[in-house]
Amino acid sequence: MSRLPRGGRAIAWAGVLTGVLAGLIALPPIEIRSAAAPVVVGLAALTVGIGSWIRGERRIGAYAVATGVLGLVIGYLATRSSVDKLDAVVVWGALFAAMLRYATPLAFASLGGLFSERSGVVNIGLEGMMLTGAFFTVWGADDTGTWTLGLAIGIGAGGLMGLLHAFFSVSLRADQIVGGTAINFLALGLTTYLFVKLYGSQGTPSNISTIPAVHLSFLGHGFVGDVFGRLDLLIWVAIALIFVVWIVVFKTPIGLRIRACGEHPRAADTVGINVYAVRYGAVVLSGMLAAAGGAFLSLGFNGSFTPNMTAGRGFIALAALIFGNWRPFGAAAACLLFGFASALGVALQTYSLSISTLFTALPYVITLIAVAGVIGRSIPPAAVGRPYVKQ
Repeated sequence: MSRLPRGGRAIAWAGVLTGVLAGLIALPPIEIRSAAAPVVVGLAALTVGIGSWIRGERRIGAYAVATGVLGLVIGYLATRSSVDKLDAVVVWGALFAAMLRYATPLAFASLGGLFSERSGVVNIGLEGMMLTGAFFTVWGADDTGTWTLGLAIGIGAGGLMGLLHAFFSVSLRADQIVGGTAINFLALGLTTYLFVKLYGSQGTPSNISTIPAVHLSFLGHGFVGDVFGRLDLLIWVAIALIFVVWIVVFKTPIGLRIRACGEHPRAADTVGINVYAVRYGAVVLSGMLAAAGGAFLSLGFNGSFTPNMTAGRGFIALAALIFGNWRPFGAAAACLLFGFASALGVALQTYSLSISTLFTALPYVITLIAVAGVIGRSIPPAAVGRPYVKQ
C-alpha cells in the first residue's frame, strides 16, 4: 500500500484514467452516443492534468493532458460514427491479440537493448540486428526444413552482428552511434543482396516451416480466449522473458555486474569485474534477442521475408526502452502501447484509410517524441556511450 501514489501524484493519475474514460465511453460496449459526454470527461482530464502540471507533477500531469486530449478526440469521433462501423472496428479481443503480435518483436529488441545499454554500450544497431535475424531465420528454415533450426541460425546471425558492434564499440572504442548506424546499413545491404541472390523476384517459398501457435482451447471463446487462445509460441516466450530479464538484471550477481559496468566501469574494474568481457557478452546477447524479434516478424508474423521488413521497428524498440527508463516492465508497457497503435491502425482500414494511416504512423511519431526527450526525463545508465579504457 505504501507504493500506491498519494496526494498530487494520485490526482494526476486520476486525470490519466479520466482521459482514458473519455475515449472509452463512446466505444463498445458502453457506446454513449452523445458527443457532450466524451467532451466533458476529456476536458475534466485536461483540467486535472494542467492543475497537476502547475502544482509540480509535471510528468504525470503531461500524461493526463495527453490522454485527455486524445480521449476527447477519439470519443467525439466515435459519436460521429455509425454503430455498425464501431462494432466492426472495436472488437476488443481481436485488438488485444493483434496488440500482442505487433508488440512481440519490439519487446525482444527492447529487452536486448536493455542488456547492451545497462552494460554501457549504446545499441542503435537493433534495427539491423532484427533485420539480420528475420532473413537468416527464413533462410535457415527453408534450407533445413524446420523452423527450430532456422530460429537458431537467425539468432546466431544476430549474435554475430552484436559481436561486430561490440568489437567496434568496446575494443576499438569507436563512436557507438556511428557503429550502430553502420550495423544497420550493413544488415540492410547484406540481407537485400542475399534475398535477391537466393530468391530473386519470386520471393521466399510459401511452404517454409513457420513458428507454431499454442492452442489453449480450454479458455473458450470469450475475451480471454480471443486474446490468449491462439498465440504464437514466441509471444509466450517474450512474455516469460520480461520476468526473466527483470530477475537476471536486478536480482542476480551477473545483473549487478552488468549494471555496475554501465554505471561506474572503473569501480567495477577495481573490484575485479572484467568490464570488456561483460560488455561483449551483453552486446552479443542484445543482438541475439533483437534477432529473435526479427525471427518472429518473418516466420511468426508474416511467414516470409521481404527486404527492409523491419521498417524502423528497431528504433521503436529503442524508444520503448527509453520510455521504460531502461527497465523491462516499463519497456514492455511501452511496446504494448506501440503495438496497440499499430493494431488499431490496421483495424481502422475498414472505417477510414486516412485515419488508419494516421494511427499506423503514430508509433513513429511517439518514437520521435521519446528520442527528443519531450515527455519525461528518463535517466540512462551513467556510463552509457562512453568507451572504457583500462588503466
